[in-house]
Amino acid sequence: MIVIDYHTHNARCGHAQGQIEDYIQAGLRHGLREIGISDHCPIYWKDGDDPQPNIAMSKSELPGYIDEVLRLKAKYAGQIEVRLGLEVDYIEGFEDACRAFLAGMPFDYLIGSVHYALDRNVYDARRWDNVTDPLPHFADYYRLIAKSARSGLFDIIAHTTAITAYAPKPLPAAIEPLQDEALQAIREAGVAMEINTSGYRKMTTDPFPTARMVVKAAELGIPLTYGSDSHRPDEVYFAADKALAILEAAKVTELVTFEGRQRKAVSLAQERIYQI
Repeated sequence: MIVIDYHTHNARCGHAQGQIEDYIQAGLRHGLREIGISDHCPIYWKDGDDPQPNIAMSKSELPGYIDEVLRLKAKYAGQIEVRLGLEVDYIEGFEDACRAFLAGMPFDYLIGSVHYALDRNVYDARRWDNVTDPLPHFADYYRLIAKSARSGLFDIIAHTTAITAYAPKPLPAAIEPLQDEALQAIREAGVAMEINTSGYRKMTTDPFPTARMVVKAAELGIPLTYGSDSHRPDEVYFAADKALAILEAAKVTELVTFEGRQRKAVSLAQERIYQI
């Protein structure tokens, strides 16, 4: 069974619902052993406290976020392990700024995500209205996925096919080599990759990444973890059964977890402990 969920958001980012404790309690209801709180990192690459409202928490909120997660970690000790994480945008050219911004903070793990390709948000459905050839966008996206893995900033690489949510789809023969190059970079960097089930909520028939990429990642020995990318408490553990079926088909027997930026493994053979 999957006994963890390492990708959750909350109201601090401005586009999710519910408080952090609501997500922890949802994890308890699902019988999870660990839940990772990983709201969006402040916009470190732009000036100002909150340069992009409703995208991420403001810079001044980050200390309060950390304090709240650590307080709840202590409150729920013995019931569920609460891990302090952060989803951090990888912005090319701002690697040193990112490293300096997060230095000295007590995170258990950092998720690296690519939301921009050719300088535009891949989740902005309007950007694709007049795109007749999406392949350059895909090429830039997977180049940045590879570069994010090599940056040394992150423990987990997020939703590695997120561009497919709204973009026109090139033929698989065109994009699969790009995906495989990104996977090779992830393997060489020694970082983990998530199977992110928000793909099922964003008009696709696959998680992020695709089942094909999960199989390829397993063949390469890339450590894998699971995240619902929940933006509401009722999305915690979303489609975990589908993720488990893909992992089992790929002959994956364990997922990875983190504590103090150190990677550990949890067996998929474990039984969940349900809250009574």
